[in-house]
Amino acid sequence: MGNRNWMDQLKRDRAIRHSELCKAENIHSEWYKHWCRELQEEPRFHRKQWEFVYILQSLWERGCIAEGKKGLVFAVGTEPLPSLLANHGCRILATDVFPEEGAEKGWAGTDQLCFGLESLNTRKLCSDEILREKVCYRPVDMREIPADLRGFDFNWSSCSFEHLGNIELGLKFLNDQLETLKPGGWAVHTTEYNISSNEDTQDHNDTVIFRYKDIQKIVDRLREEGHFVEELDYSLGGMPEDFEVDYSPHRQEVHLKLQIGEYVVTSLGLIIRRRP
Repeated sequence: MGNRNWMDQLKRDRAIRHSELCKAENIHSEWYKHWCRELQEEPRFHRKQWEFVYILQSLWERGCIAEGKKGLVFAVGTEPLPSLLANHGCRILATDVFPEEGAEKGWAGTDQLCFGLESLNTRKLCSDEILREKVCYRPVDMREIPADLRGFDFNWSSCSFEHLGNIELGLKFLNDQLETLKPGGWAVHTTEYNISSNEDTQDHNDTVIFRYKDIQKIVDRLREEGHFVEELDYSLGGMPEDFEVDYSPHRQEVHLKLQIGEYVVTSLGLIIRRRP
C-alpha cells in the first residue's frame, strides 16, 4: 500500500493511539505494517518492535513527524528511530547514559548503549549526510535532566525509565521530562507493566516493573498539574498470541508477554502532552 493510500485508510479507520498495552491485533493493522516497512522489518509478535511502531504512529498522528520538528530521545541505545525520523525531516537530539555507566551495567555488548552517531544508522534508514545534518548525540543522565534541554516539539523513550533504580525514580522522570518540551509538546514513552499483580512487584532493581497503581499515581498527578494524558486502555487483547507467555529463558518467537522474575509483564505505552 502506497503512502497516500495508507494515510487515506488511516483517516477512514480513525486510528488514534491511546495510552495502552501491547496487543496482537496491532500487528495486523495497516499502520503497523506501514512503519515496519519503513523500519525494514517484517511485522512480528514482539513487544520491542511494537514499542518502536507504537511510538512512531503516536507521534505521526499528533503531527510530530514533519519537516523541521525538533525531537529528543532518551536512552537511545542503537535504536533506528532517530535515523528514520531524520529522513522525514525532523531534527533529533539522541541521548543515552554516560558510556562508562552503561558499560558497568553490561549494556555495551547488547545494542543497549550508544557510542555516538555511528550507533544510530546501522540500517541506513537515512543517508550519512542527513544523519550528520539532522541528528546530534549527547550523554544524558535521565535521573538529572540538564536544564538546557528545552524547547522540543516531542520526545520519546523505549522501555528505558524502568532502569533508573526504583519505581519512584521512574515516575519522577515522567514528570521531569515534560520540562524539555515546548508548551503543548508531546511525549511518548514505553515501559514494563505488571499484569500479574497490583501489589507485589519488582522494585529497587536494575529493572523495575510498574503496576496499575503506579501508573495511575503519575497519571493523576500529571492531570492535576494541567497536563494531558491520553486515555488509558489496559485491555490485554483477545487474539491467540495475547494468551502466550514467553517464559525464561525467552525464545522470543511470540514475545508480547514475558516472564521477568516472578511476574508476567508486557509493554505499556504512555502518551502525554505538556500543558499549553
